Amino acid sequence: MTKQTHDTAAHTDSSHTGDAHTGGLHTGAPGPGDPRTGELRTDEPRTTDALAHLDVLVSGASIAGPAIAFWLSRQGARVTVVEKAAALREGGFAVDFRGAVHRTVLTRMGIWDDLHRIQTAMGRQTIVNADDTDRVDLPAHLMSGDVEVFRGDLSRLLYERTKDTVEYVFGDSIASLTESASGVDITFDHGAPRTFDLVVGADGLHSHTRRLVFGDEARYLRFFDYYVAGFDMPNHLGLDRTARLYSEPGRTAMINNYDGDPDRAGAAVVFTSEQLTYDRRDTARIKQIVAGKLRGMAWPHVAEMIAALETADDLYFDAIAQIHIDRLSHGRVVLLGDAGHGATMGGIGTGTALVSAYVLAGELVAARGDHRTAFAAFEAEITKYAKGCQKISGNAGPFLAPPTEKKIRSRDRVYRMLGSRVLAGFFKRLTEKAASALVLKDYGLAGESAPATALNRQP
Repeated sequence: MTKQTHDTAAHTDSSHTGDAHTGGLHTGAPGPGDPRTGELRTDEPRTTDALAHLDVLVSGASIAGPAIAFWLSRQGARVTVVEKAAALREGGFAVDFRGAVHRTVLTRMGIWDDLHRIQTAMGRQTIVNADDTDRVDLPAHLMSGDVEVFRGDLSRLLYERTKDTVEYVFGDSIASLTESASGVDITFDHGAPRTFDLVVGADGLHSHTRRLVFGDEARYLRFFDYYVAGFDMPNHLGLDRTARLYSEPGRTAMINNYDGDPDRAGAAVVFTSEQLTYDRRDTARIKQIVAGKLRGMAWPHVAEMIAALETADDLYFDAIAQIHIDRLSHGRVVLLGDAGHGATMGGIGTGTALVSAYVLAGELVAARGDHRTAFAAFEAEITKYAKGCQKISGNAGPFLAPPTEKKIRSRDRVYRMLGSRVLAGFFKRLTEKAASALVLKDYGLAGESAPATALNRQP
């Protein structure tokens, strides 16, 4: 299901490519253990100097960016993360993790228990009739994986784990990249030019880094004939970690509450459409598009959704699409997460991003920082896995907003069957299959919180 909480930051695409803001350097307070002081801090995570010869620029501070910064900084690399937004983006849609591979990486990062402390604890989600009577109930555990958190909460957690050892620059963006035999010369929209050994593009589905290095997005984006929108609204239904969803042919409206706030809820809209031409920064135009798709729906709560949309300052809007690119690296630049294997929804992309960050860091250590060897090994390890996870997202639009009444009824029958214990178990195994289809190497990275052998024995 599509999920949103009340503190979602205003943006209209999944890569956070809104207007650039003038921002300063935010690195956290230097102190003992800070790489710029050279002093020892005994309570810092274990580090090594395996990549101490590398200066790495990471573009994007959502999930994939802080995740690779987490691992590289613990191997001694000097890491700078540049983010176009003026600050971390809070709230957002909920993301889940499932299966042994996700769990292993999260445990090695030392955040498995933290995620359980901040999980959504979402309850049942109900498909309703036009008169708002219940039609089908879906148990939350079927959609929420092993643990589910808000994207913004995960981003904040990763930032807190890295801010003292990683340089974060908010309100800026890469303007140009020029590669030489010894590094990559970078100019920024605002900051002074700098040179780095490696660049990681972790800036989402609409990656600016990918465009600069690999060419226009149109070459790689595969549109799936659907769009999704999300925004805040008052919790007039009194929902408490539950959701209500209403479908008509080709469009679905949903109101949900994932955080227990008695006053605020999230609204979501999924609809089929030909590919639209619009400026992602033109919020007024996007509101017109979404309102037009809501108007005429028979569900009585649509009127409240349209009213909330008019004043929403947290609107998310994007095509349901995937990124398909032949290779993830070019010279000293490598793509990570959604920038390389993006899927708007349903492709367990957040888990893939964290797994990919672990593998990329591991291959760089194994290759002693030789980017040619490491990037080739990274692609060989992660491509099949990432594409397998991405593949399961292709039916997200038609499943959430079936194009005909007949297909709506068919989808609802599937939901009813999933209410049985036997089929629920089968569905759980099916959704975990792609997420678990990777044998993780034991890279022995500094910063791992537990022995890899013990983790791999987890079911």
